[in-house]
Order: sequence, then structure tokens, then C-alpha cells
Amino acid sequence: MITTTLTVTTSTTPYPVIVGAGILSNLADYLAERALRGTAWIVADEHLTAIANQTAAHLKAAGYRVHTTTVPSGEQSKSFGELNRLYDWMIEHGIERRDVVLALGGGVVGDLAGFAAATILRGVALVQIPSTLLAMVDAAVGGKTGINHPLGKNLIGAFHQPRLVLADTNLLATLPARELRAGWAEVIKHGVIRDAELFGALETLAATQRWHADNPATWDATDPALIGELTGIIARAIAVKVDVVSRDEFERGERITLNYGHTIGHAIEQLLGYRLLHGECVAIGMDAAARIAVALGICPPALVERQRNLLAAYGLSTTLPADLDRSAILTLIGRDKKVQAGNVRWVLPTAIGQVVVRADVPLEMVEAVLSDKD
Repeated sequence: MITTTLTVTTSTTPYPVIVGAGILSNLADYLAERALRGTAWIVADEHLTAIANQTAAHLKAAGYRVHTTTVPSGEQSKSFGELNRLYDWMIEHGIERRDVVLALGGGVVGDLAGFAAATILRGVALVQIPSTLLAMVDAAVGGKTGINHPLGKNLIGAFHQPRLVLADTNLLATLPARELRAGWAEVIKHGVIRDAELFGALETLAATQRWHADNPATWDATDPALIGELTGIIARAIAVKVDVVSRDEFERGERITLNYGHTIGHAIEQLLGYRLLHGECVAIGMDAAARIAVALGICPPALVERQRNLLAAYGLSTTLPADLDRSAILTLIGRDKKVQAGNVRWVLPTAIGQVVVRADVPLEMVEAVLSDKD
């Protein structure tokens, strides 16, 4: 079993991000190595019930006391109601401060269970076990936890770093085709903002026709060479997040670059009632941000086409839904978490692998880009 271990440096305790195929079977050993020996509280996506039960049986065989619950799939679960249900479950079953919450699922479960862990008993240990590509390369790493508010996404939450992130790429076989495609948006994003070689590797893989728009949806565990190649690419994408978070744990500077494509993406998600997946919205937001950069004269037009072509190769559209109110997008952008002193801070590309943060983008320019049918 080949694994890659990356280390996130934080203001408290560094923690490992372990990436590999089949590593969930060693969970008890990983917990013991981190001195996590209290009761395990597994919070899993409802579609992973069988895997949650297998994980619970594995931990019980290793001597752990285990409680398990599931969370409905979908962004709607990042709510006060679902958070309170987790609090009730934990308190009724006697959670203690030495215990550990295990978040098994995608970004929704990671954010929700992570926020519960951050706030129950003023904080208990958290382990992230991401099951989606998007969560592996982004949401599970870095300690951001939280829930949504009716007026905006992720507006209520806390930084609560996990003690361990276990990214078992075999879990990607559980994903519906659309979910897996959506995850590639975050991988491509990491190439654009910081790693030109990663971006090139994704282009090369797409060009081989082994992983492209007609076939990015199946995690074929019978092809070990492909799984090894994809796992390596995923580990490289995770390394971007690890490096940025280690430099800027609380998003006071460089970490904002990880939000490339998210300013418009989050607004689209909310306005559509989460009809589109997060990665699908980020892809549209990345395209719009690149076109804003071109309009500002800081980005070559060729970058827009190169980025658009790669997103398309991994099955992602960059077309803004026709029924979306552009003026409503501008209103929600003004509530974005990255607004500072009343100004929206935009993450904009200047080259593949390089971005800048600008707070001087006229809203008229944004509106023009959003109205452009190109």
C-alpha cells in the first residue's frame, strides 16, 4: 500500500494528511498513533452507511467504543437544525472531552461534523475522512468548519484543525458520476493558483483519453496504474492546500487565494438553491474570474481558453445558467466572507500557477463579464 503523508503546520499541533488507496482499513492504527483513544463518534453521509458500519466494526474490534449517526446528503444539512440534532445525539450518549469525532463524507459532513466538534464541550478532537474528491483536496484540510445561513453560505463557523486527515482514494468509487466530475474543479483550481506543473499533468492525463469528459466518472479500481497516477495527482493537489494553510492558518493573507472562483461560485450556489454542485459553481466562477482578469489587463486571453478547455475535459461547464439573475449575484457578492472595508477582494489569475488579490474591480466590470455570453 503506497501512501503519501503531508504535514499541516498550525498554531497548535501539526497534523498529518495521509493519502492512499485502501488506507481506511488502518484507521485504528492511525488513531492510536495520534493518541486518540476515547470514544469514536462517527458522523457519516447517509450514502456511506455501509462503510460507516464497517468502520465502526473495525474500531470496535480494536477496542474502541463507537457511536454512529448519518447525515442527509446535500448542502441543506449544513443547518442549525442538523447541528442541534448532532448536539442532542452527542450529549444524550455522554460525549466526553477526550473523545474524537470522525467526519466520514464530503464537504457538507466535514463542515457540519467539524463545527459540532469545535463547539461541543468547547471542543473535542476531530478526524476528517473525506469521501469526495472535492473534500480530499480542499474542504477536509485546513480546519474550516461551519454551517450556512439563509443570507449566505458558510457565514457561521469556526477554525478547528483536525488531528488527522485520512484521504482514502478508494472511497471515490462510492461517488455518483456527477459528484466525481465536480471535484475536479478544485484540483484544477489548485493548478491555476499555485502549481503550473499540476495543471500540465491534468492536461496530459486528459490528452491520453484515459480520463476525459466521456469517462471522468468511474473510479476503476481494476486499473492499478491509473489509480496510482490519479492518486498521485490528488496528493499533489492536496499539497497545495497543505502548503497554503501552513503559511496562513486563519486566512489573514495568502489563504484567500484558495477561494479562486468561489466569490461568484458561492453566489450561484445560493441563488440556485444548491441545484448545482459546489464544484460546478466553482468552475463557472473560475471562468468569470479569469475573464475579469483579462478585462483588467492582467491576464492573457489565452489563459481563459486553456482553463476552459481543461475544465471541459473533466466534464465541467463554464456557462452561467440562463435563468440566473445577474443583479442578484452582485448583491450576494457584497456579503461574501472575503469583503474587507466594503470592498470585494477578488482572486484573479495572471498566469497558470499565479494569482493576485485585487480589491479595485468595478462592479460594472463584473456585471459586464457576467452578461457576456461568450
